Amino acid sequence: MREIKAGDVTEAVANLFKQANYELGEDILNALKQARREEESPPGREVIDTILKNADIARSERIPLCQDCGTAVVFMELGQDVHITGGDLYNAINKGVRQAYDEGYLRKSIVARPFSIRANTGDNTPAVIHTDIVPGDKLKITVLPKGGGAENMARLGMLLPADGRRGVVEFVVGAVEEAWSKPCPPLIIGVGIGGTAEKAVAMAKHALLRKVGEPNPDSEIADLEREILEKVNNLGIGPMGYGGRITALAVHAESFPTHITSLPVAVNLQCHSARHREMVL
Repeated sequence: MREIKAGDVTEAVANLFKQANYELGEDILNALKQARREEESPPGREVIDTILKNADIARSERIPLCQDCGTAVVFMELGQDVHITGGDLYNAINKGVRQAYDEGYLRKSIVARPFSIRANTGDNTPAVIHTDIVPGDKLKITVLPKGGGAENMARLGMLLPADGRRGVVEFVVGAVEEAWSKPCPPLIIGVGIGGTAEKAVAMAKHALLRKVGEPNPDSEIADLEREILEKVNNLGIGPMGYGGRITALAVHAESFPTHITSLPVAVNLQCHSARHREMVL
């Protein structure tokens, strides 16, 4: 049994959230540069130029990429041979979130009672935490500061099994078309297919963590991703809705077996400020 101190978890979470809010990953930057080369619309190219300039300023001056510093979403892969010492694991994570959003001058956007007084918690907690128990003695932490504008465009469809692949494609493309400029394209489109309603929604969010443009290792799913991306980029929405060829940088889909009567499909859209960071303890 390997021991990991709760304080080390707090420090890791705090550092990851600050880094994620200040710096886009190289995969995202490379995808944006490729999009700039491929975009045919002059306003669209200008938008991407501005996005890249913004990313450079945020990185060099250590300021947030976007004024919306997001809901603090944390994914953990907790090795079954790990023992957390010196405190509660989830409390340690939330302490790290509080530390990051205070020290990093990150906007605090979480309200405690969503349907009534909506008072701000003041420290961007509680985090939304997803935990998988995996073999081994390591703890992998991935943070995803998820902006509200893109998250508000998430969609769940409980399709008929007969809708099949065509139904999945139409649902995802329709969700992007409905969203238009609201989620701040160019987008990364997370798709979850199968399982149950909550499983599909969780897969769609998790799919956003994949390296941008890296296809699903399953060839059938990878082919589906390519078809959806092509259809989305034919919508003409373009960067920030100004028109153009590049509405999305990538489509990332995950799939899970489902009930004979079901075909759940979930869509989670990620804005161009696709922020996430990971660390293994």
